[in-house]
Amino acid sequence: MTSPPRPDDAYPYLRAASAGIRHHTRSLDSPDAAPPRRADRLHLDVLHAHLTALLHLLDLLAETTRPPYPAAGRHLATAHTRLWQATSEVHSAFHLLPADSAAKEAEASACRPERLPEGPPVLTICQRHLAAGHVLRRKTTPTDLRPHTTACAR
Repeated sequence: MTSPPRPDDAYPYLRAASAGIRHHTRSLDSPDAAPPRRADRLHLDVLHAHLTALLHLLDLLAETTRPPYPAAGRHLATAHTRLWQATSEVHSAFHLLPADSAAKEAEASACRPERLPEGPPVLTICQRHLAAGHVLRRKTTPTDLRPHTTACAR
């Protein structure tokens, strides 16, 4: 259930982004829809772009929160690291999915990678991922980036 928008809402775009994700999730999970669509590369590319935008937002929030409230800043930094791990897994899944043959043909005929400053479309997710990873690695240690387990080892 979503909360109704407030007239004093200070973050309308963030609320709209969340509503968009909820709408997308409901449309994928709709019982009266045709067989559920599987994830494709374009879907994961858009999701990766959203996750990297969230990474940037969490990074800024952690940096501005840490000086006056160190404990809250540490929690935000930890959330940032966990979100990076999720972003990295989405990036890996993108490369494990087969390329859509129709999209490949359209790309080959219409796209001239040498003319695009960001390179071929399939590489934009990699460039975005490398840029986000570079920012993250300046502020974290390799130990921070390892997945943590919550189970007790006996």
